[in-house]
Amino acid sequence: MILHTPPGSPAVVGVAAAAILTLHIGGGVTGILSGATALLAPKGGPTHRAAGHVFFVSMLIMSGIGTLVSPFLPQWSNVGPGAFTFYLVATAWMTVRRPEGQVGRFEVGALVLAWSAAAMGVGLGLVAARSPKGLEGYSPMFFFIFASLPALAGALDLGVIRRGGVSGARRIARHLWRMSVALFVAAGSLFLGQPKVFPHWLRGSPIMFAPEIAILALMIFWLVRLRAPKAAKTEVMMGPSANTIQVDSPGW
Repeated sequence: MILHTPPGSPAVVGVAAAAILTLHIGGGVTGILSGATALLAPKGGPTHRAAGHVFFVSMLIMSGIGTLVSPFLPQWSNVGPGAFTFYLVATAWMTVRRPEGQVGRFEVGALVLAWSAAAMGVGLGLVAARSPKGLEGYSPMFFFIFASLPALAGALDLGVIRRGGVSGARRIARHLWRMSVALFVAAGSLFLGQPKVFPHWLRGSPIMFAPEIAILALMIFWLVRLRAPKAAKTEVMMGPSANTIQVDSPGW
């Protein structure tokens, strides 16, 4: 994201633009580092909890700024992913903050946000389909594939709302995969979306895919471990609220 100020703009405008850009980049880098730490650290330990706090705040700052500023650049292709990342982090946080088996207005609002992001993705895909060059260099398929992700996440939210909440291993899994996917999006935005910030010899290298693959592999590892019998009757401290989650069974 590059913020350009019109020639002759007051100095305060340039300062504000620089501050916004610094917060966006700083939040993204901090989010990737803290998210990786939380994903690697033993779940429930002080390192995991501290990294989770930092990840939560930094990712909300990064994705919130990206979502609000992108239309003015204009970079409409970043609006949906930014809103989706914000949604993922916020819902993962609320999953462990809210007591088991309860839902409220937050979950309904999150559902609306998820499906709004999906609708935007479909709309941008239709716009891209009208141009032989796509939209901002992206083909219609890019937008349609992206739209399926918040649409699916919203459908899962609807299931939680209809059941009156989530508990046990499902609660931990919901927190885990949402935080992990948000980290995956942030890592992809940096390593694949901003190759110019890396040395020339790294650009286009398969090494740039390593962080994204590692995040998905770790997410799958923890989800599989959660299903293992030894996960039963284990207390896990997770998330920025540091609530205790009792895993009563290894099932979903």
